[in-house]
Formats: sequence, C-alpha cells, structure tokens
Amino acid sequence: MTRHVEAPLRSASCRPRIEDIDTLVLHYTELDLQRSLAILRDGPVSVHWLLDVDGTVYRLVSEELVAYHAGLSMWRGRAAVNERSVGIEIVNANGNHHPYPERQIAALLALCEDILARNRGIAAAGVVGHSDIAPKRKVDPGILFPWRRLAAAGIGLWPEGGAVEDGDGDSDVAQLLRACGYPPPHGYGLRDGLPALFPVGEPVRPGRDEVVWVEEADLVAAFQRRFRPRQVDGIADGETLALLRGLARLSV
Repeated sequence: MTRHVEAPLRSASCRPRIEDIDTLVLHYTELDLQRSLAILRDGPVSVHWLLDVDGTVYRLVSEELVAYHAGLSMWRGRAAVNERSVGIEIVNANGNHHPYPERQIAALLALCEDILARNRGIAAAGVVGHSDIAPKRKVDPGILFPWRRLAAAGIGLWPEGGAVEDGDGDSDVAQLLRACGYPPPHGYGLRDGLPALFPVGEPVRPGRDEVVWVEEADLVAAFQRRFRPRQVDGIADGETLALLRGLARLSV
C-alpha cells in the first residue's frame, strides 16, 4: 500500500483557484527528497504532490488551490497552465539519464488514477509533461519516463504511428503540433523584469526585454522527447510525422 504523508507549505506559494482543472502536469525534481521538500515547501515554487523514489506520496498543496509548478507555459492554445492544473513532482535526478524505479512508477500510476477520478475535467490529452507545456525551457520528466505504460493504464495518450513517409519540412507539421496541444512558435523570458511569453512578431525592446525564441524544431523535439525518445533531433522525419498524425487523431 502506498504511504501518504501530509507536508503542507510553509510559504505563501499558492492561491485560490478560479478556473476548472483540466490538466495534469508531471515533472522531475533534479534533487533528492529532502532538498525537494525544502524548496517546494519554503520557496516561491510549489506543487500539489511530491513522489519519492520509494513510492511515498507527499501532499504539499490542496488541489483546490493553484500551485506554482508550471511557470511560463501553454497547452491547447491557453497560457498560464498553473491556473487549471494539478502538478506532480517526481524525485529523480534527471529523467533523461536515470530510470524511474518500479516502486515509484507503481505509486505514480495509483496517484494519477486518484487525481483523474477526482478531476473528471482532465481528459487524456490533458496529461502532459513539463516539456510539453514549456518546450525548450524544460525537458522533464525526460526521455526515460514511462509514458507508454501510463497510457496503457488509461493515463494520457500514446499514438501508434501509421505509414512512414518523407516528412521533412512537411507543411502539416505546425498544424499537427497545434492539434496535439503544443503551443505555436513563441518567445519566453522577461518583459521589464517580469516573466512573460512573447508572440512571434512582437517587438522586443533591447535592454528591457530578454527573450529566448522557441521555433518549430524545438516543438518537434519536445514531441519526440515524449513519443520518440530514442532520437530527439527536432527533425520532422517520416516516423515523427506519422506519430504526430496518430496523436492528433487521438487528441480530438
């Protein structure tokens, strides 16, 4: 049986929720349990749930409140994902290099099932990784995260690719990425010292704005990191395009 521990915030890094919940965001911490708890309970970043390597589940913020886990983010055409999401931080040094232990995965499956049962507004297409909603800026939960196993348990989606075709530079890529939920090309950074998203074409003021631009190749790489993790190169080749089409069909 999964062990649950109450570990409420000691900071004010949460606020009342106004929007309905429609997204579940999965992260890795890059830190061990004790340092993760310290940062997530005492600092400006927060999350609803923290999952240790041994499967212990820590509740830090009530799902009735907004926690500050997603940062600058966008999914299915809407920014500020914190406002309508539940977040899970998973203790892992880097899910691009370190596998997730079996006991932790089993506890994650149970936790996700509980969250989805409580929050019926989260559709399968609303189960995402931090790298999906903040491409280029974030890469968690990483290429070793078991997305396919979660989808088999009814948590999120997994596309089955169709016929592989020559997809390099295909004009459908941008449309398919949007259909799957990914944001359009954009910028992220600071506007007058405050975090901001920048639409493509928005004037940037030197000395006042700091912007990193997210291009189509970065969005393709975010998709591959989740659905074709053995080769994350940002190139919309035939296999990637077939998977994109498969996911777009499931995401309707």
